[in-house]
Amino acid sequence: MTYKLFLFDLDDTLLDFKASEELSFARTLQALGMDGDLAELFLGYQAINLALWRAFETGTVSKDFLKVERFRKTFAENGLELDPEAASRLYLESLSDTVVLIDGALQLCETLAGMGEVGIITNGVEAIQNQRIAKSGLRDHISFVATSEACGYAKPDVRFFEYAARMARPFEKQDAVIIGDRLDADILGANRYGIDSCWFNPQRLNNASEAIPTFEVNNLPDILRSLS
Repeated sequence: MTYKLFLFDLDDTLLDFKASEELSFARTLQALGMDGDLAELFLGYQAINLALWRAFETGTVSKDFLKVERFRKTFAENGLELDPEAASRLYLESLSDTVVLIDGALQLCETLAGMGEVGIITNGVEAIQNQRIAKSGLRDHISFVATSEACGYAKPDVRFFEYAARMARPFEKQDAVIIGDRLDADILGANRYGIDSCWFNPQRLNNASEAIPTFEVNNLPDILRSLS
């Protein structure tokens, strides 16, 4: 294997964020006094949240605004008289405690850490991401965590990848590979920065974007075979 630096996205690459998100959303709404089936409300929240994260990644909204606005808008659209500030706080507290590893993540990071350096690159909330990494058991195999919150720029901005590279040991672009599930953030960012990439595509989606991955895998254990 020629790579020495493995830069992993966190959510939906190493950690099953969708599972954590749904559980945390349910816990939050129940703590605010709601009961019954929350599935439809959660789907609406997901759409609002996704649009706000896209806006954050293009620099049009701040992360602090996003964290509360996703709940304010969800409640407003559904006629719910609930406190979005309280919902945001409860949700983030729960999110750090609801960690689900994607199959093969721990073993993969352990193996790659023995071959080089493993770093995390994430647009998520820094304090929450660090707590989730610690709870996941991944921490012992990770050299550093680069967050957009600490950097000031988000994937796919080249400045974020420059920031992450400065956190690594002596860095050469030809020795590094980015591994992530998001074409528009991880793979496009790798293309713009000029390093190789591996698209983690468990749903076997078609790539109709401008992003061009160097490799594509459908499960994490295949990464070792693809990169060797």
